[in-house]
Amino acid sequence: MVRTKRIALGLTATALALGAGIGVAGMASATTTPTPTPSASSSASADGSTGTAPAEGKGMRGGHGHGGFRGVDAAELATKLGVDEAKVTEALKAYREANRPSTPPAEGTRPDPAAKQAELAKSLAATLGIDEAKVTAALEELRTAEQADRAAALKTRLDQAVADGKLTQAEADAVTKAVQNGVIGGGGR
Repeated sequence: MVRTKRIALGLTATALALGAGIGVAGMASATTTPTPTPSASSSASADGSTGTAPAEGKGMRGGHGHGGFRGVDAAELATKLGVDEAKVTEALKAYREANRPSTPPAEGTRPDPAAKQAELAKSLAATLGIDEAKVTAALEELRTAEQADRAAALKTRLDQAVADGKLTQAEADAVTKAVQNGVIGGGGR
């Protein structure tokens, strides 16, 4: 949880710094551009969210739930395991409730992601009556796919920022490198 907050704070700070730099550059050029109007396909709100609640079987923010493992989607996991989605949803819910910390972790500490994934796999295997190795493999596949999706989404956003003149290619490359090395955004796993 602390790691998620740090990642969010890092991304927010980076976005604010980039926004401030872009804002200053925009004011310096003193050009006016028409304000875009939201289109019917634009579903993001002012805070960047899509305005929808997390999908059933996912954690907060559409998959970044409690329990130390990001991106656990009950439907996808159920498909990979060949189990009913409702059973997986209940097993995830039970795991999260059983492993909810009573106090926040000490500042500067964070749980070991590999240990949390192993705990989750063991719990799901016991609850669902499935081999733990099969659950571990399914969780790893989902995690890898989620990371690839995030990397692709970041690349798309950065490419658009370069095309719009908001960032230089060098700045976009620096952001990509920082994410890949775990400096910002939780990359580098």
